[in-house]
Amino acid sequence: MLRILHTADVHLGARHADLGEQANAQRERQFAAFRASVDLALAQKVDLFLVAGDLFDSNTQPRRSVERVAAELARLAESKIRAVIIPGTHDVYDRASVYRAFDLPELAGSSADDEWVIVLTPERPDVHLEACDAVVHGRVFATKRAPHSPLQDLRAADDARATWHIGLAHAALAIPGRTDGDAVVVTTEEIAASGLDYLALGHWHSTTRGLAGSVRWAYPGAPEPVAIDQDRAGKVLVVTFEEEPGGRQVTIEEHQVGRTRFERLELDAAALASQPALEERLTGLADPDLVLDVRLIGVRPDELDIHPDEVEARLAGSFLRLRVRDVSRPPLTEGALPAADTIMGAFIRDTQARIGALETNGQEAEAAELRDVLRLGRLLLAGHEVTL
Repeated sequence: MLRILHTADVHLGARHADLGEQANAQRERQFAAFRASVDLALAQKVDLFLVAGDLFDSNTQPRRSVERVAAELARLAESKIRAVIIPGTHDVYDRASVYRAFDLPELAGSSADDEWVIVLTPERPDVHLEACDAVVHGRVFATKRAPHSPLQDLRAADDARATWHIGLAHAALAIPGRTDGDAVVVTTEEIAASGLDYLALGHWHSTTRGLAGSVRWAYPGAPEPVAIDQDRAGKVLVVTFEEEPGGRQVTIEEHQVGRTRFERLELDAAALASQPALEERLTGLADPDLVLDVRLIGVRPDELDIHPDEVEARLAGSFLRLRVRDVSRPPLTEGALPAADTIMGAFIRDTQARIGALETNGQEAEAAELRDVLRLGRLLLAGHEVTL
């Protein structure tokens, strides 16, 4: 039996310009997730620790940051767990590569003789690990945009060096019309023809997996989200390889290592008394590790005045990120309408007729705008003060 931990897209050292003062905290969260991945590898007693690219967010890294990573890899080596790493598209193996500037294996206490830490390069596209009875195939390029697929002409089944053949690739899975412009792309046909037992992919930040022919493939996703909308991030994969009487078995388990949690909450606007009432309810969910996406839905009373940007600003310190969207809609006028020869009566009839025509034609966005016009008009004509 062989067990591996598969991670990718750690993006250590990311700038997070969009997070402002929280940027440094998010960088530390990402490193904590990497450390948690190492902790998990030690606890699970895996044989291999694989990084499928973009361990670093860029090739511009201070020595202290690389040394922090090396110290974690040294913990694996001390427990006789080998680490195999490939550069990705952010830490690409070009002339300025962080892997050229620093000898990561040496910093981790590994040497060419013991090879506890291995970085695959264009000059070294695979490694045979005799103790694991495995070959790791990790074709990478010296440019960000690949001249061809990293799986081109790979036929691992013809390689008799070991029982298990594992691929490492930092690439997008080909989706017509969506991934045509990606720097590195692989197809399901190439995966199926590769002869691999497992393809450990990186590049997509959300956990995804599948089967191409007899080859299992998976993206672990980023162990800690690099962007706050990556709600399938936060995991690593532990993969077990077993030979059984009926054939080979590859089992994939997801494990949470990131702290960030995502939650979507829909609230019926009709049940909200006021904006302070909404803020009080959300305060009860406060969590510095939570990305909360709130949607106000349904039909809201004319008197309900909610300003999502104000709610977000007031509660920003209570969450990792809070987003409030108001997709509720004002009601049409209920009950008996004012006389048609009055200003309000004429306004309501004309506006509701236009709303009905737009909704019949499927012009929902325009109809929603007119519903707001209708609500504001009703309030103004009834003598209420309105804040725009």
